[in-house]
Amino acid sequence: MATDYDAPRKTDEDLSEDSLEELKARRAEKNSGAVDEDETEAAEGFELPGADLSGEELSVRVLPRQADEFTCSRCFLVHHRSQLAYEENGQLVCSECAA
Repeated sequence: MATDYDAPRKTDEDLSEDSLEELKARRAEKNSGAVDEDETEAAEGFELPGADLSGEELSVRVLPRQADEFTCSRCFLVHHRSQLAYEENGQLVCSECAA
């Protein structure tokens, strides 16, 4: 629900003067101005400029693991030896997974 932050705020006295019927009537008035368009349809039709990457190809050069690197047995990422936290039963664990 949208909120008008520029509108003057009501004091406690103003709020206590509103009757239950007035509050129900206000709620009904706010709901009557609802938009008929489905939100998902609006989102599907919206395209960002330059967002079509269907014709693009991604080319990445993959290097083999270097002598000063290891593969973590928990996250399976390749890290530099300086990030080795501990070795347990031949399983190397990085400092990020050990934390």
